[in-house]
Amino acid sequence: MRDRGEGRAVEDDAGAVSRSASRNCVDDPAAGCFHCGLPLPENSPWRAAVGGVERAMCCPGCAAAAQTIVDAGCADYYDTRNGYGATVDGNAAPGLALFDTADNTGEGSFTVEGIRCAACVWLIERRVNALPGVQESLLNVSTERLQVRWDPAICKVSDILRALRTIGYTAYPYDRERHGEQLERARRKLFRQLFVAGLAMMQVMMYAVPVYLADDGTMDADMTALMGWASFVLTLPAVLYSALPFFDGAWRDLRRGLPGMDVPVALGIGAAFTGSTVALVQGRGEVWFDSITMFIFLLLASRYLELGARRRATRALEALQEGMPAASQRMLGYPLERATELVAAASLQPGDVVLVAPGEAAPADGTIVEGETEADLSLLTGESRARRMGPGDLLPGGAVNVAQAVLLRVQAAARDSTLALLVRLVDKAGQGKPALALWADRVAAWSVAALLVLTAAVFLAWQLIDPGRAWPAAIAVLVVTCPCALSLATPTALAAATDRLLRRGVLAVQPHALETLERATHVVFDKTGTLTLGRPVVRETRSFGASRERAPQALAIAAALEAGSAHPLAKAIRAAAADTADTADTAEAEAEPAEAAGQARDVVHTVGQGIEGEVDGVRYRLGSAAFVAALAGRRMPAAPDAQGSAVWLGRQGAWLARFDIADGLRPEALAVVRRVEAAGKTVVLLSGDESRAAQQVAAQLGIRLAAGDQLPQQKLDFVRELQAQGATVAMVGDGINDAAVLRGADVSFAMGGGAALAQLHADCVLLGDGLLPLVEALDTARRTLRIIRQNLAWASIYNLAAIPLAATGLLSPWLAGAGMAASSAVVVLNALRLRK
Repeated sequence: MRDRGEGRAVEDDAGAVSRSASRNCVDDPAAGCFHCGLPLPENSPWRAAVGGVERAMCCPGCAAAAQTIVDAGCADYYDTRNGYGATVDGNAAPGLALFDTADNTGEGSFTVEGIRCAACVWLIERRVNALPGVQESLLNVSTERLQVRWDPAICKVSDILRALRTIGYTAYPYDRERHGEQLERARRKLFRQLFVAGLAMMQVMMYAVPVYLADDGTMDADMTALMGWASFVLTLPAVLYSALPFFDGAWRDLRRGLPGMDVPVALGIGAAFTGSTVALVQGRGEVWFDSITMFIFLLLASRYLELGARRRATRALEALQEGMPAASQRMLGYPLERATELVAAASLQPGDVVLVAPGEAAPADGTIVEGETEADLSLLTGESRARRMGPGDLLPGGAVNVAQAVLLRVQAAARDSTLALLVRLVDKAGQGKPALALWADRVAAWSVAALLVLTAAVFLAWQLIDPGRAWPAAIAVLVVTCPCALSLATPTALAAATDRLLRRGVLAVQPHALETLERATHVVFDKTGTLTLGRPVVRETRSFGASRERAPQALAIAAALEAGSAHPLAKAIRAAAADTADTADTAEAEAEPAEAAGQARDVVHTVGQGIEGEVDGVRYRLGSAAFVAALAGRRMPAAPDAQGSAVWLGRQGAWLARFDIADGLRPEALAVVRRVEAAGKTVVLLSGDESRAAQQVAAQLGIRLAAGDQLPQQKLDFVRELQAQGATVAMVGDGINDAAVLRGADVSFAMGGGAALAQLHADCVLLGDGLLPLVEALDTARRTLRIIRQNLAWASIYNLAAIPLAATGLLSPWLAGAGMAASSAVVVLNALRLRK
């Protein structure tokens, strides 16, 4: 009753807290920018007068926004707000140096616009890596995000942005809203260009088809010319507007001296349009306006599909970032006072007490000190059901409070919260490239130059053989051999696979994870916290004497005695009693219900032996056999050996029950081991626990190779010995002592509920509290590698087969354009199958 009363008290305070928050907005400049709450630069020169008081701002954008609000007569906004204003776009102020006044800590993420192909990735990374002070730069082509580490003493943010602009790319520090708006603008513009190209293609076909059908001379020359000029007029919007992305990209590539895949596309469109126009003006020769519009439409369609895949690849990260609140209600003088102040979540420190109102997300990891509620952890773990939580329970940052208000004592700063860790891991994911992607990038990079040389050779050869066929053959070669499909084969598949895995509880951090997992020959599991739950559970309850049918009642009594204990065994007994109470009405609907036990009184703890107390007027003892025997009698009841730790319950002259407590297997452990073995991989169990316990778990799961008493170095040596024998090893663990072996394995998985250090050393993180996502990772790895190989094989075979046809004049320009665009669309659509 006490806890429920406290929960209501906290809930009743929620309204008062919200009102006090408006009176306690951030007035101290040291707390952060008055407008957006972000940290202030040292000696910030920007100010705005709000309510007659000079307020400190982090940048001229925020200062201008605040002054505008005041000048508009809306200064009351700052008195009534319950959150900070949106961060002002840094581009609102002139000059790239503005970004240097913000966070220049030496690591950051940038959005880069205008990425088209592998050549773009290569150039951007090489240019940024060449800057003095830059230590590493990795570009994720799927999300258009560049991750850079630099020395703040040598390099500044403005240096990075300026370097990218000099090679033709617009970049800015990553901002979720701005990046989303940019992607939406790009989608709308591309859709308009696609629509114009499609409309032009259909209209031009209406004039081209009659000319093709009248090849027997039934159409006179004037009508043929009229059809040609109509096609020319209708083709102009497609070339001058819809094809702009190709011409812009090609001009940028040529200007920096590195031809990308836009160059052959632009050359093909320009050459075909120029040749058709000349033939139309001269009145002789072939025109290819229908081929041009079809080529532009099909290529834009495949690029539209690619953009859709790229947008979906960014949604998981955006959802995680949206989960962390920007502001929080901090209690000023808890527990003596209930007043609060509105502070930036980034400024919270361990020990702070904050109010988490219903519908709000926890701003940082913390322990609930008042109130009971239910928390939605779906963003962090994928769990669909809300989890009940009360005083003493850990509420991770990003978990949404869905029931009633609670008070949370912060355990770690917001930047170190569970959600912040996941955001960093997701941000890191996809920045590198697996071996197949590197191979495709290298092939695509040099194939463009080879294509241009081949096109020139084909043109010259046909000039000697049949000059009338030189121009069509050169155009066909230019178009058909563009390495678009080859460049899209791997990134689109990896983006779709990453999105699929994240939705199913697997965060792939390193680029090689899926490729290596597919090749793995051995999967090594840690025991505690991996195959087992990592916490004691009541495996069996044995009741004796007259209470033989009253095991639930015995559990209820034991739980009452242990109500105030923090001992792991006490928690196991309380959890078992709660589970029994929840299922009593359904599992034993026809049986006589057990009476609920009252509160324990006169509780006395005897260190190392047990606990004694009075429940409903009866004195009980709970603990070791020797401790309980002093009350229940020396003659113990006959019972099989306990599996794990035995905790006895007795009263005066009677033995009541024995609780067998051990670290229980995960419910899904056996099924997961069977699935791994079915995939053709050898399962190994390595544990730091004693050998007997490790062998018991191995026997239960059917694992033939198991070793216990393994220190961290011994685990690492074991894995290295397997690798020396030619094995590819996947490691699954959860603890700090697994960090070394997780890094030493070829590919590694850390449990989502495990230590943060283990997660930071792992290639993948299994979100939530279970092993089933590992099976999903195995299946997705197999499917992803198969689809990537299919894409690469299709792109390579198509190009190798089409080049001779185009070079010999057997493949017309319109058919070459249709084939090239179709091959790119096939690659993208095949990769998107991974999302289903």
